[in-house]
Amino acid sequence: MEEKIRVSVVAYLNAQPFIYGLKHHEVIKKIDLNLDIPSECARKLLNNEAAIGLVPVAVIPQLKDFEIIGKTCIGAIGKVASVLLCSDVPLNEIEQVFLDFHSRTSVTLVQVLSRHFWKINPNFIQAPDDYINHIHGKTAGVIIGDRTFNLKKDFKYIYDLSEEWQKFTGLPFVFAAWVGRKGMDSQVLKDFEEALQLGLKEKNLVIKDCQRLFGNSFDVAHYLNVNIQYELDEVKMKGLRLFYEYLKGLES
Repeated sequence: MEEKIRVSVVAYLNAQPFIYGLKHHEVIKKIDLNLDIPSECARKLLNNEAAIGLVPVAVIPQLKDFEIIGKTCIGAIGKVASVLLCSDVPLNEIEQVFLDFHSRTSVTLVQVLSRHFWKINPNFIQAPDDYINHIHGKTAGVIIGDRTFNLKKDFKYIYDLSEEWQKFTGLPFVFAAWVGRKGMDSQVLKDFEEALQLGLKEKNLVIKDCQRLFGNSFDVAHYLNVNIQYELDEVKMKGLRLFYEYLKGLES
């Protein structure tokens, strides 16, 4: 029996159209689908525990035997609504920032914006599990994913990192992209891309199902139709390449 291809996908709401497509396409018979947080997706690919993954873009330069595949991503033009810097004080008064352990891309982005756009120099701290409860005073925190929904009432200042990136660069931001191991079977990749496109085509079904889980507390349709942009086009690639230039600057 042929071994299934291990696939790691972010389990957040923004990836649900992809998950739906993969589960409702024939390709599901060929893959072992795992739902993870972004940092775990990255770890699995770095350790060769998965052959395909929807991974935070900051880790892609480290994946020497992988390449970006397909024409889809998790991106945003302006507000993404689920990658936030939350604070009780304005930017110029922030002294330290908790970095969400879920995604390296988001914590790298806040460092790029701090240095090059906001012109602030806070102390960056790895966040413990319960760090959201410790965001107060001059200690801010990066919060990403589904945990950001309905946070507006909890913090006086909320900075949407994708919106801030666009103010800074005039470009959209790509948070996660699909990568696959180099040399993979072209038919498998074709089927995989078909499955992703199927999920996007049936996005209204996904929205309807997910809205039931959130009730009236969150507008799933606006989030998946407006905040999240799924096409990995040339403008998003331009934004991604610029982010990589800033990433090199942080690491040097």
